[in-house]
Amino acid sequence: MAKHQVILLTLVLYKITLVAIGLWAQRRTRDNADFFLGGRRLGPLVAAISASASSSSAWTLLGVSGFAYAFGISALWLFPATVGGFLVNWLWVAPRLKPAARASGAITLPEFIAGQGELRGLILRIATIIVLFSFMLYVAAQFQAAGNSFASTFGLSMRTSIIIGAAIVLLYTLLGGFWAVSVTDTLQGLLMAATSVALPVTALAAVGGFDALVTGLADTTDVAALSPTGKHAGIAAVGFVVGLLGIGMGYPGQPHVVNRFMALRDDKALRQARVFAIAWAVIVYSGMLLLGLCGRVLASEIAGGEDVFFVLTDQLFPPVVAGVMIAAVLSAIMSTADSQLLVAASSAQHDWRIAGGHAESDGLLRSRIVVVVLSVAAAVVALFVPESIFNRVLFAWHAVGSAFGPVLLLQLGGRVVRQGYIAASMLLGFGLTVLLYYLPGTPGDVAERLVPFLVALGVAALGSRRRT
Repeated sequence: MAKHQVILLTLVLYKITLVAIGLWAQRRTRDNADFFLGGRRLGPLVAAISASASSSSAWTLLGVSGFAYAFGISALWLFPATVGGFLVNWLWVAPRLKPAARASGAITLPEFIAGQGELRGLILRIATIIVLFSFMLYVAAQFQAAGNSFASTFGLSMRTSIIIGAAIVLLYTLLGGFWAVSVTDTLQGLLMAATSVALPVTALAAVGGFDALVTGLADTTDVAALSPTGKHAGIAAVGFVVGLLGIGMGYPGQPHVVNRFMALRDDKALRQARVFAIAWAVIVYSGMLLLGLCGRVLASEIAGGEDVFFVLTDQLFPPVVAGVMIAAVLSAIMSTADSQLLVAASSAQHDWRIAGGHAESDGLLRSRIVVVVLSVAAAVVALFVPESIFNRVLFAWHAVGSAFGPVLLLQLGGRVVRQGYIAASMLLGFGLTVLLYYLPGTPGDVAERLVPFLVALGVAALGSRRRT
């Protein structure tokens, strides 16, 4: 059987599984609390792996391996940044957010942050706009990754590839909401972990082991890729490192990640989930970094770094095995957009509605319509506004993280932030990220990674007091 036939067969079987999960989850989805938060009955494995996968996705499989291919040894600074973010989220944020969100009755992160008061509606509307703008780009990046992969594998046009991927994700998200998204993301996450072991280990063996890898990397132009030459090279290198470490600051403010904390069923599930999540992060991020480094030695002629995953898969595995692996990863990339779609729909439907003073509605039909509209809009962005997956995801990641993270950290740390300062902090965190993204870049984009978050944190802290 030809490789493309194996890929197609595996994809069809995988997609049938996803749709079956959606049909199963539909029976457990009775209202918006179920559709957006699973009725707060999430178990440890599903919570841990689905949260991890939804925060990683195409950015990890293609972006991180491609970044390591482009920058070499210096890309290893991504590891403490990403795993550090996981540690903060699961060891500090999760045990505080779960009981606090349950006590408040909030089913979305913006609803929890807004609290009660005269400016509640304003804060929720600001949050909705931020989520819709940022997650449109986030979802578009996933559709773009799926489109690139389908196009290169099957020879389809980019337009056809993106439409196919978006349609399948849309189907099972519509059917089962949070349950379907969480279970399919768990399947995706397990596939990512298995691939992150098999492919890098095989690549390392092909290089000849760690000693041969280090020798091979020494012959590359890693330093030249890292920073400009001249008297400011040292400063540029520090900016590069600090900028990468700043990625970890975005983790606490991600609605599609922390909503899993809010959905956990009990403290025992939380304790078990944090072990699964941290182990997953170590396996996947170290594996993709290793893969990119091996790619610099094995496949030095790749035009685009984000193609290193597929190039090495083709080189290192026989056609049938390579076909199954590529098909599984294609499916994993496609199924990532669901969490972002669901969070964006929850903001557009739930948060915007209660911002206007309306009672919470069980309007599942309206929620599903929002998911359809957002999917179409994200597909349009993926088709007509092409961008690097790595850059697009990081921009959306920091825009959301700088808007919500500072206020959330203060609130969970026992501070009460006045609502006017909450709104100002959110606007500054988001607005500065957008502004700095379009200004000339700094090494590692250190300004974009750190300044918006720190300014937003300072403003929120200025308007806070200790909870009595």
